[in-house]
Amino acid sequence: MVTTPEDLPDDIAALQAALLAERAKRVEGEARAARVEAELAVAKAKAADDEALIAHQQLQIAKLTRELYGQRSERSVQLLDQMALAFEELESSASEDEVAADQAVAKTTNVVAFTRKHPARQPFPEHLPRERVVEPGPTTCQCCGSPRLRKLGEDITETLETIPRQWKVIQHVREKFTCRDCERISQAPAPFHVLARGWAGPSLLAMILFEKFGQHQPLNRQAERYAREGVPLSLSTLADQVGGCCAVLAPLIRRIERHVFTAERLHSDDTVVPVLAKGKTDTGRCWVYVRDDRPFAGPAPPAATFYYSRDRGGKHPHAHLAGYTGIFQADAYAGYNKLYEADRKPGPLVEAACWVHARRPFFIMADVTANARRQAQGNTTSVISPLALEAVRRIDALFDIERAINGHSTEQRRAVRQELSAPLVADLESWLREQRRKLSRGNDLAKAMDYMLKRWPAFARFLDDGRICLSNNAAERALRGIALGRKSWLFAGSDEGASCYLPHHAIDKFSSFCWRSSGNGRRDRRMSACRRISSRASSVCRMIQGAPLQCCFAGRTPSAMRRRMVAVLTARTVAASSIVASPRSACSPSR
Repeated sequence: MVTTPEDLPDDIAALQAALLAERAKRVEGEARAARVEAELAVAKAKAADDEALIAHQQLQIAKLTRELYGQRSERSVQLLDQMALAFEELESSASEDEVAADQAVAKTTNVVAFTRKHPARQPFPEHLPRERVVEPGPTTCQCCGSPRLRKLGEDITETLETIPRQWKVIQHVREKFTCRDCERISQAPAPFHVLARGWAGPSLLAMILFEKFGQHQPLNRQAERYAREGVPLSLSTLADQVGGCCAVLAPLIRRIERHVFTAERLHSDDTVVPVLAKGKTDTGRCWVYVRDDRPFAGPAPPAATFYYSRDRGGKHPHAHLAGYTGIFQADAYAGYNKLYEADRKPGPLVEAACWVHARRPFFIMADVTANARRQAQGNTTSVISPLALEAVRRIDALFDIERAINGHSTEQRRAVRQELSAPLVADLESWLREQRRKLSRGNDLAKAMDYMLKRWPAFARFLDDGRICLSNNAAERALRGIALGRKSWLFAGSDEGASCYLPHHAIDKFSSFCWRSSGNGRRDRRMSACRRISSRASSVCRMIQGAPLQCCFAGRTPSAMRRRMVAVLTARTVAASSIVASPRSACSPSR
């Protein structure tokens, strides 16, 4: 081995041979390094693919288990969301490693490339418009060069693309004309705006409202995003538009409210709403009342109405339900007790208790999964109660029966409950009373049993009425948007702001209710945009005048939820455009 200049040969040919040998060694070393790097990249891509596949299978198993056997815990939805997020990250990492492996393999010819097995992708929705781009074909044969070519067929590769949001300014030009006989000036009426002296079109207003009430994006974040797009809109300007639109949409909110309180059965629940106060935030309350007749095959569309109050006093639900009589499904909040009194005017409400609330304390004391997790983390474990396990098993048997009759008629639900559920409920009551006598008053299990036994008529009322649901989950689902929104807007700026926000959440909830109830079938997806736009304004006009609510929102997809407000705002434009009665109105701006 040559280590010093003195060791180099003096002969030029020998120097060239030594240089060539050294260059060959370097090339071989680089090839070996590239081969090792490619093998490592392929191995990393395979490992990432295996991790993504395992995460995907675990997610599918969890979803199927939940679908077959119901919720394994009260936190199953959150756990599924966390698993979906982990799968998303692993899938992205696997794709990135696959690309890196392809690039590494391209540098060598001795390593077989790794190709992931991608699942079959679903075709793009049929209602999306197709833009046909024909690539220029060959003019001569690539084999013999002959120009005599005949079309044999074609291969189509579809690529999904999006059109970025574009802003535009519409200029309404009103030409002036003068009469040669009387010299009077005539001019077309000024274009109608949703708001007086307004500058924003219906689509822009609908977008602002949907971002605020549907996507829970505060106006300051919207203003920042619009400014980055080159359209600076101040926060006060956006707030003025929202306030004006709240007044415009008030008839629709009142119509939804009347629709909700004509139901035979209502779900109710409440949640906290932080409200800005001097140097702190106070805790306000959001009350929701949900009408959902789908479990017993009712024809009326589901809807929800929301109210705000500064505290959780019982006077607030009394005021909300002052004119309502019917079945009332809620938790055991003491503020509801006066609603069930016989001397209540116009009549007492029929209490229907929630079995999910009754099951929850038993489940906490029987949560084997959470106990094992605490033990694995080295934390203190709790004692698993055999009685709690037995109570959960008995209650879950009732829910299994309810899943089979969900969506059936009232008579069918009552018949099945009398045949299958009634014996289970009777056995559960006797078992609870027997076990309760063996427990002390301060025992947590005794408290859970007392919660049910003190309200047993309300818990057993579903056996004789097919309209009653076993749970109050409809109200809790309706409040999920409020809970998600709290993470974005953190708190309401004032009582007036909270009072404005919550009723408009009813519009978003109503449209999403009707979209889910429509099934989102292919017939709805193929509905042409022209048909939706042309019928929307007239549908809203009929709705506000008292026609069925379902004519406006049923069958709408989530992508059209933002446009639901365009309908109401455009309705005023349609009405105003037909009111041109006098020469004076033709010369003055219309309101």
